[in-house]
Amino acid sequence: MTDWIARHPDLVFAVVKIVLCLFLLLTAVAYLTWFERKLIAHIQSRWGPHRVGPHGLLQPLADGLKNLFKEDIIPSGVTSRFVYLLAPFLAVSLSLLAVAVIPFGPESVEIWGARTGLYIADINIGLLFVLAVTSLGVYAVALAGWSSNSKYSLLGGLRSTAQMVSYEIALTLSVIGVLLLAGTLSLREIVEAQSGHWSGVVPRWFIFPQFVAFLCFFISGVAETNRAPFDLPEAETELVAGFHTEYSSMKFAMFFMAEYSHMIVTSLVASLLFFGGWLSPFPATEFWSITRYLPVVLAAALGGVLLLDVLRQRHWWHRVIMAAVGLGLLAVAGLLATQATLLALAQGPFWLLGKTAVFLFVFVWTRATLPRFRYDQLMAFGWKFLVPLAVLNIVVTSFLVAWRAG
Repeated sequence: MTDWIARHPDLVFAVVKIVLCLFLLLTAVAYLTWFERKLIAHIQSRWGPHRVGPHGLLQPLADGLKNLFKEDIIPSGVTSRFVYLLAPFLAVSLSLLAVAVIPFGPESVEIWGARTGLYIADINIGLLFVLAVTSLGVYAVALAGWSSNSKYSLLGGLRSTAQMVSYEIALTLSVIGVLLLAGTLSLREIVEAQSGHWSGVVPRWFIFPQFVAFLCFFISGVAETNRAPFDLPEAETELVAGFHTEYSSMKFAMFFMAEYSHMIVTSLVASLLFFGGWLSPFPATEFWSITRYLPVVLAAALGGVLLLDVLRQRHWWHRVIMAAVGLGLLAVAGLLATQATLLALAQGPFWLLGKTAVFLFVFVWTRATLPRFRYDQLMAFGWKFLVPLAVLNIVVTSFLVAWRAG
């Protein structure tokens, strides 16, 4: 067995990274639901989840067990049982698949004498792969609405199909300006094209020359994930619950897993295309070298806050959980502070995930504050505003690139 591993290190590393990425992504999806409920609750002056575990931290586990053990009902009148069961699996698998080409950093790590990168696959058409895989998600929604053999589900599926196809066009057009500037479809090379600083201060991120494209991309990304204010396919006041009305138990939860996974992928891609991905916003000079210890400071500060919060907990097992997590974060901070190799390796994921967290906050913030569009407003905004604006950005960027090249 050891000899086989030594002969096929790339395959072993790929399997390990796939398992690790799936575990981390599914955990992030679970706790993104907790984060959304807590943030919206605080915005609306409510408590949110607070009974299951300290601060409700075990609520995602309780929700998962509830959906797993709920009665699995399949309506007797479904159009196609196979398609009915395929739709939720297709939705969640396609949303998870896009993470395969996301690079989390430039560094590679050495294990068992072989080096491997911080990604599952580094392909030269990574951006095209992400756009292709995420756009296929519309089939899951359409098939769910059709196979349920319900008028409510069918209307929800049709509206979702029209919305997702419309905003997919604006989203795809919005990234062409970035491709013109970077000259590549590789996500890793797009990030590398944003390295450096103007005047030694301002990072050369594409958000500055492509701010209009970023707005088109992010708004289209929100619409593609069926998030408020673009959540017309799930408009409960009109369609009960939209395309997944006839789904229950874990199949129902899989559609929401796909939605939150798509949120994470959209935030990751936006960070890579417009905000330098894993690149630090600070110049690589001796004066700013202290910023590399930000992961240490953040982990230590959060661990200290959690340890202080132990005193506020009423139940002993709540205190044990908070103390364990706090001590774990302090241990991570100490390990990063004493191991220069680990600290250097953590820089890329730290900055990329930090930028991604900001976008996820905006996703939740918009849901808590903005009212839902009417359907005619939604379609008009996509076709009459975003698509022409994205095309105009392509034209202006093309002229500027040609002028600079000449």
